[in-house]
Amino acid sequence: MAETTPSLVVQLKAALRELLFDTLRTCGELFRIIIPISIATRLLQQWGLVDQIGVLLGPVMELVGLPGEIGLVWATAMITNLYAGMVVFASLAPGLDLTVAQVTVLTTMMLVAHGLPVELRIAQKAGTRFRTQALIRIGGALLLGSLLNLGYRLSDSLQQPNRSFWNPPAVDPTWSGWLLAEIRNLLAIFLIIFTLMALLRLLKQIGFIDLLTRLLEPLLALLGMGRQAAPVTIIGMSLGLSYGGGLIIRETQSGRLSRQDIFCSIALMGLCHSLIEDSLLMMVLGGHVSGVFWGRLIFSLLAVYLLVRLIRIMPQRFFERYIVRPTLVDKTDKDEEIRCC
Repeated sequence: MAETTPSLVVQLKAALRELLFDTLRTCGELFRIIIPISIATRLLQQWGLVDQIGVLLGPVMELVGLPGEIGLVWATAMITNLYAGMVVFASLAPGLDLTVAQVTVLTTMMLVAHGLPVELRIAQKAGTRFRTQALIRIGGALLLGSLLNLGYRLSDSLQQPNRSFWNPPAVDPTWSGWLLAEIRNLLAIFLIIFTLMALLRLLKQIGFIDLLTRLLEPLLALLGMGRQAAPVTIIGMSLGLSYGGGLIIRETQSGRLSRQDIFCSIALMGLCHSLIEDSLLMMVLGGHVSGVFWGRLIFSLLAVYLLVRLIRIMPQRFFERYIVRPTLVDKTDKDEEIRCC
């Protein structure tokens, strides 16, 4: 018994060191993407370019039944994040007399397409094409917004005036305030990824991941996804693309995922991530659960189902050139072939 206890302590220390190393490596991949893009986004805000993009989006917003002025809200969310979009919404919404249906359309579009500079770079790093994922996210947001607007108008539902339940705190406009907020965000990402990776290992040890994967196999097979993509896709859908995307990058580099699995997983996580937390955020602004949760979930599953069918009939050369990027594993294989030859 005396020998067993030290041995167990040694094993726990080794497991903790390995977990910390994996977390640092995963966060390193993410932070190399997040930090420079966050600085660039901050500069865009300072130079007023985000406001200009909002003006350009005005006619587009009218196509989905929204006032042109609200384009600034979506532009801010797409280029920065949902919280910044919420702040802009709180400043504009009181003078626009929006209905619950309109706010639901807007908030659902924000959920599908937000934080694009960071999230599309993560998707690109995981092995998909930047422009393809951008088209899926922005095009998907517009299509879903149009469908929701049409559905609410035809059914004459949610036409009552909107009531927002959130008044944002004052935002510190200084660089020091921004820097402090970014440091807090990075620390939060590190802690969340550490916890997620620890939880994943525990769930694998007790067999929960295998059970969950077996239960999801029919749906995954319908979407065209393999078993290996299930755990990280579920994490991304429930917690966010930044977290699930970081794990996908690691899985991509390991060579365990096929290119189709990578594409399906990233596309599904892109259209429908942070399913609980972000949906609740948008409901605080007045978005209805029919759009921000159910509409987004059903639309995302159907969209990925159709995308997979489209991939199966497209030429392999087109798929390789426009849908996915060469992965680290592919490059290593090519190097080995060159050395062999």
